[in-house]
Amino acid sequence: MTAHEIDYRIYGEEMQYVEIELDPQEGVIAEAGSFMMMDDGIKMETIFGDGSQKDDSFLGKVFGAGKRILTGESLFMTAFYNNLSGKRNVSFASPYPGKIIPIDLTEYKGKFICQKDAFLCAAKGVSIGIEFSKRLGRGLFGGEGFIMQKLEGDGMAFVHAGGTMAKKVLQAGEVLRVDTGCLVGFTQDVDYDIEFVGGIKNTIFGGEGLFFAKLQGPGTVYIQSLPFSRLAGRVLASAPQRGGKNKGEGSILGGLGDILDGDNRF
Repeated sequence: MTAHEIDYRIYGEEMQYVEIELDPQEGVIAEAGSFMMMDDGIKMETIFGDGSQKDDSFLGKVFGAGKRILTGESLFMTAFYNNLSGKRNVSFASPYPGKIIPIDLTEYKGKFICQKDAFLCAAKGVSIGIEFSKRLGRGLFGGEGFIMQKLEGDGMAFVHAGGTMAKKVLQAGEVLRVDTGCLVGFTQDVDYDIEFVGGIKNTIFGGEGLFFAKLQGPGTVYIQSLPFSRLAGRVLASAPQRGGKNKGEGSILGGLGDILDGDNRF
């Protein structure tokens, strides 16, 4: 497998986007909805799966794309090709505040495992597949279920981490415990399992869930400070309910303040 050799540049701080520079005939694949902008001359094409299947028959393509249903993703991905003689740029944006992580698969023995919604885009030729859990506890309580995404090949891939990203390089035998939702991805050498928090008070009143993700080195682990599920939960908890009352965001005027500042949702 030989992926296209792409150049890139990441812009921004809290809401980042990655700009991919494509030489003539080079391409990049991306999840639907991540596209931001592109130069004139780039061809956009919707394809089954990631387009890297060795079996080019129709049934082979359908099978490769069908595996993506298990991760909750679309059957289709979008490919962008530079069909002109000069260099052209195409950009992809973060879905919510956080950091874009460039992953050079050649540095990780050709494979990287990540949460199913972390993948953003990759060089054409990188395979985006599924990674099944072989452990019952990890499958039942891991938050991601039995399935995570695996990125395979020898090219560049880009994944997204919410909030601030932490990179931990674990030595052989070193253990790191992480909130299951905060885990972004890890290299294939990392041993990943689920561990019960333990303790009656921790279980009932801790508010941090019942299980940790236990990761044992050697290998590299990426962690996010703001999982999308946590962000969405906070937004929903703070949103005014139908027929309910707005919190007023600390205004001493309360509802009167809403009228004065033009917020007339009543």
